[in-house]
Amino acid sequence: MVSFRISRMEDIYSKRLGKTDEPHRHDYYTVLLVKQASGKHIIDFNQYPLTSNQVYFISPGQVHQVVEKEQSFGYCIVFSTLFLVKNNIPQCFFGDLNLFNDYGQSPPLELNTEEFNTLSYFCEEVLSLNHSNYKFKEQAIGSFLQLFLIQCNNLCSLRVDNIQDSEVGNAILKNFKELVNQKYQVWHSTSLYARELNISPDHLNRVIKSLIGETAKKYIQSRISIAAKRMLYYSELSSKEIGYQLGFLEPANFSAFFKNCTGTSPSQFRRKQ
Repeated sequence: MVSFRISRMEDIYSKRLGKTDEPHRHDYYTVLLVKQASGKHIIDFNQYPLTSNQVYFISPGQVHQVVEKEQSFGYCIVFSTLFLVKNNIPQCFFGDLNLFNDYGQSPPLELNTEEFNTLSYFCEEVLSLNHSNYKFKEQAIGSFLQLFLIQCNNLCSLRVDNIQDSEVGNAILKNFKELVNQKYQVWHSTSLYARELNISPDHLNRVIKSLIGETAKKYIQSRISIAAKRMLYYSELSSKEIGYQLGFLEPANFSAFFKNCTGTSPSQFRRKQ
């Protein structure tokens, strides 16, 4: 299992002889700091232009594929939960940063030259440490990783125009995300989550939309539809079986939900993929 690894994107391109990987998923975190590129990055079946001065954050379990028109330049950082534990980096650190999404939209963080250079400096330091025999080098790498992610989080905060700076709003978002991850297979209604959080559905929608730009209902639907897409792509389960696992007792209801969210039926999605 991967604990920590950092590579240059150009070296990965050369090692693959420029061939594009199939869509795949990992059980570890991935960060791409892109200096120069042309192509596209597909994450959980959503497509983003792969260009210069970007940072991508991919969580364990997310399906992704980098499609390069030519050799890219930048850095690829991968690390596992084990690396976090060994370096005393709490798992809640990632929830509080709000950089990694388990599903749904995962657009890149766009950078200016100065911002890219700051993050590039951290990567170069980590590359140097990674090839050294220094004592405590893993702890130093862990510290640089935290600095890198904190800097990214600060840049994200600067780009949000309608940010809720109250601790209450952020606590609601964090608790809501945790609940969705636990209950999305059985709770499809916003009102159920609002009741569990002791707030009204309208208030929940307002808070979530102000912080992430989409309503609580849309967030719940995204969680369910991404889970469905992953099962349609990776499993041999029938559409009926997938729908049942996701809390739809009638196959027609699952098909209607999936088509409403994606614009295509489950069977059409599977054939296309």
